[in-house]
Amino acid sequence: MPSPRLLVLFGSQTGTAEDVAERLGREARRRRLDCRVQALDSYPVVNLINEPLVVFVCATTGQGDPPDNMKSFWRFLFRKNLLPASLCQVAFAVVGLGDSSYAKFNFVAKKLHRRLLQLGGTALLPVCLGDDQHELGPDGAIDPWLHSLWEKVLGLHPVPPGLGVIPPGVPLPSKFTLQFVQEASGPCLSEQHAAQADPPSPPSERRPFLAPMVTNQRVTGPSHFQDVRLIEFDISDSGISFVAGDVVLIPPENTALHVQLFCQALGLDPDQHFTLQPREPGAARPARLPQPCSVRHLVARHLDIAGVPRRSFFELLACLSPHALEREKLLEFSSAAGQEALHQYCSRPRRTALEVLCDFPHTAAAIPPDYLLDLIPPIRPRAFSIASSLLAHPTRLQVLVAVVQYQTRLKEPRRGLCSSWLASLDPGQGPVRVPLWVRPGALSFPQEPSTPVIMVGPGTGVAPFRAAVQERVARGQTGNLLFFGCRWRDQDFYWEAEWRELEKRGCLTLVTAFSREQERKVYVQHRLRERGPLVWELLDHQGACFFLAGNAKDMPAAVSEALVSVFREEGGLSDPEAAAYLAQLQRTLRFQTETWA
Repeated sequence: MPSPRLLVLFGSQTGTAEDVAERLGREARRRRLDCRVQALDSYPVVNLINEPLVVFVCATTGQGDPPDNMKSFWRFLFRKNLLPASLCQVAFAVVGLGDSSYAKFNFVAKKLHRRLLQLGGTALLPVCLGDDQHELGPDGAIDPWLHSLWEKVLGLHPVPPGLGVIPPGVPLPSKFTLQFVQEASGPCLSEQHAAQADPPSPPSERRPFLAPMVTNQRVTGPSHFQDVRLIEFDISDSGISFVAGDVVLIPPENTALHVQLFCQALGLDPDQHFTLQPREPGAARPARLPQPCSVRHLVARHLDIAGVPRRSFFELLACLSPHALEREKLLEFSSAAGQEALHQYCSRPRRTALEVLCDFPHTAAAIPPDYLLDLIPPIRPRAFSIASSLLAHPTRLQVLVAVVQYQTRLKEPRRGLCSSWLASLDPGQGPVRVPLWVRPGALSFPQEPSTPVIMVGPGTGVAPFRAAVQERVARGQTGNLLFFGCRWRDQDFYWEAEWRELEKRGCLTLVTAFSREQERKVYVQHRLRERGPLVWELLDHQGACFFLAGNAKDMPAAVSEALVSVFREEGGLSDPEAAAYLAQLQRTLRFQTETWA
């Protein structure tokens, strides 16, 4: 008799929802369920009507948006021609991942749950609302919810007699086997990031373009606290095309030192080659991993050893550990009761997977190579707003990169993997090629020549607006109002000369806020209020579109509050009317945001 079938589908932007989905898959297999775990956009959504049991795990991004790897599914599911009884055979449950400090907390999960009910699906449980603000993080809601889910599922599909649940301390089979070979059968061109002279289609994650780096220039002053780079790539003959608002994705590499330390901790030979074989028929291998592959390539370009590990990492390590004391601590970190201890040890100081493995040396040395891809998630490509227009620079692509570095209680500074890697590349010392591809971003600028745009981009948030201004000026669109904020005029005022020249030509109105140049800090939201009459005139009388980009922490809420104040003072609207006016701008895509944590 075949095992009962469970499908787990996830929409994940940073990897948290994917990690929860994989956890669901593991717990299902321990209960003898036949379980598949897939990204929503990789699943043929028309087959959903044939699935008896589905769990959806969805993050909410930006201002209530679905993650990139579920956007196609999202569009399909909300088609108006779907019949109300389409999913009448489907029992489902929804897990949401969000942050209750945002107005649209878990908006995607809530909306998905309602839509599945509308289409005739049967909800096994109320939607689970995982919250980053909970003292235990999302697990504070997910742990008890999962307990209820398995009670429901096992009520429908009991564990077969004589088998029983596989206990937590017993490792499940690995997803892949690594079959070591004596030597590579030939040069692995993809390991060398060899470029293709004539790409058959636009570059993608599976087939990135290896773009020559032309320049890598620091654009902040020498005394400024942050190193910010303007990096230019040559995309001649790449097949890449983009417009203002699009983003470029770049997969970074681990440092040679970290690769060496990892291999030493696990007793691996970095020059050994292997082939990767899925245990389950039809399971896909990682997209950009060559066959055969060297251990060095796997660790340098695939395994996220510099990332902060999640609870599932400690669960699997505990299963694999032969050392009693280390195993006891790992079990504590992987238990529900040990989440505060795990937070203090790992999440709060941003301790990396490599550092954890060095703290548990007996366990690290005993990890079977087959489990490497189960234990450590893949390096995720980083997205950067494109800061140039093809109309101004036809064969170039530019990005503005803030190099991330900060201190925690750990001795070593924490460094952003991608920004530090990019900053380390010097095209002046010899040819440098970086794998990349392009996708649409969150911002879409108006094509009508007469539509003005208001852009608010403090710090590196100004990058997509430089692309937009270049594009609009090349097309003769002159209604461009830019609010730019930074700390010091002489330290981090990006592209000052370019903006001033466009002002002289009448192509741009520039409003600046230098927060540290006076006793009272001045930010873009203050300048927005000061220019209230102009902002109201452009929005209400000229049909302008409003764009906001930058850090997601406080700035978007402060700018929205400033806008509502402008609507009250200049438009004479009441508080409810001003809030409704802003909501209407958002609904009609005349207010768009692109923010990041």
